[in-house]
Amino acid sequence: MELVGQCFQVCVYAPIDLVKVRLQGQTTVQRYRGPVHCVAVILNEEGPKGLFRGGLAIALRDIPCYGLYFLPYEVTRKALTKSGKEPGTFAIMMAGGMAGVVTWAFATPMDVVKARLQMSGAGGREYTGVLHCVRVSYREEGARVFFKGLLLNSLRAFPVNAITFLSYESLMRMYCPPTR
Repeated sequence: MELVGQCFQVCVYAPIDLVKVRLQGQTTVQRYRGPVHCVAVILNEEGPKGLFRGGLAIALRDIPCYGLYFLPYEVTRKALTKSGKEPGTFAIMMAGGMAGVVTWAFATPMDVVKARLQMSGAGGREYTGVLHCVRVSYREEGARVFFKGLLLNSLRAFPVNAITFLSYESLMRMYCPPTR
């Protein structure tokens, strides 16, 4: 069921993310006047399929990474919690932060590929697909290219996920207290 949900999410998320990346990728020439104009240009130049450029890369990034997301959280939370005790705020926040960083460490290579594919139709380098983008990027820039942005993603992911998991655990304690 999780896989079906992730696939549906990609179908909705891919066009929105594409428009975001295209608008962010404008540097000197204002090709798009805004989100609606960007969608109109993509549909006119690339057809409906163009709205899903980079969609496979999004799926290859998100589906395995969100599956991985809770593993580092649980491992870290248990390591920082004394046996038989409820995890404290520190353990929850550290575990949440680590979950975010680990997830982005695995997601960043495909995130780089996704962004390159999405810019492919907007005057950026043309790629025929995920594998072509991976091969060309590796050949021209080496393996380091796939970790561009990891430090910034990690700096953002740690506090965001620390607060996310603390909020989740707090709400669970408030609304679903353990039965004894």
